[in-house]
Amino acid sequence: MRKVTVKHTWGLWVAIASMWLLPVRTAAQIGEHRDDLSVGANAGYQLSSVGFNPRVPQGQHGGLTGGLSVRYVCEKYYSTICSVYAELNVTQMGWKEDILDAHDQMVINPATSKAEEYSRTINYVQVPIFAHLAWGRETKGFNFFFQAGPQFGFCFGESTSCNFDVNQPNMTDRSNKTIKQYSMDVEKKFDYGIAGGLGLEYTIPQLGHFLLEGRYYYGLGNIYGASKRDYFGVSNFKGISVKLTYLFDLKRTEK
Repeated sequence: MRKVTVKHTWGLWVAIASMWLLPVRTAAQIGEHRDDLSVGANAGYQLSSVGFNPRVPQGQHGGLTGGLSVRYVCEKYYSTICSVYAELNVTQMGWKEDILDAHDQMVINPATSKAEEYSRTINYVQVPIFAHLAWGRETKGFNFFFQAGPQFGFCFGESTSCNFDVNQPNMTDRSNKTIKQYSMDVEKKFDYGIAGGLGLEYTIPQLGHFLLEGRYYYGLGNIYGASKRDYFGVSNFKGISVKLTYLFDLKRTEK
């Protein structure tokens, strides 16, 4: 019988709310008003996995991510530059299995005489919406930034890479017997969670802003049903990405 895991997410949502309320609190105090709007594009690479229960041993699934970016800077409070940042991305997420025996060796399929390999790529349209806080040079040079907030996604397709018949895997040598996922398409198309990142921004006057960021995503939803009658109690995404973003100004505050 599988164990149903209940995730406690209140602390995570409180953290998100705190990040979003910070610009509001600073706006209510004495600060330097900004009215800067920038748009551009982003691209990067993401490593993801799915937290299954019952457990499915995994490595990291690699995929591309990229899309459009927009940022609105509303306030500078002392040395903190406060803004709202959002993206509209197409992203490849998924999982890649480590199919091992009891000695942590790769399992060989008798029908093909090859090590069994399985991965699933799940394509999403994603919309992260972040509170963006930066410290450093504002109009020329480097600044350091932190951003965090909710992320929403919708699955529009999936594909499988497999070198064996999923109806006849080598169950004799496998140390982990969980294979139900092979016959299951994504059931929950809508995904949601929280994301946060750290990065550096370099601004060149008259040219634009170049941002390099490392970001972590933790899914609060599941790709499969998670009730007592479902096979998996948990099936949420976790991901790490590296992104490069270019922004150019549409509107700048006159100093």
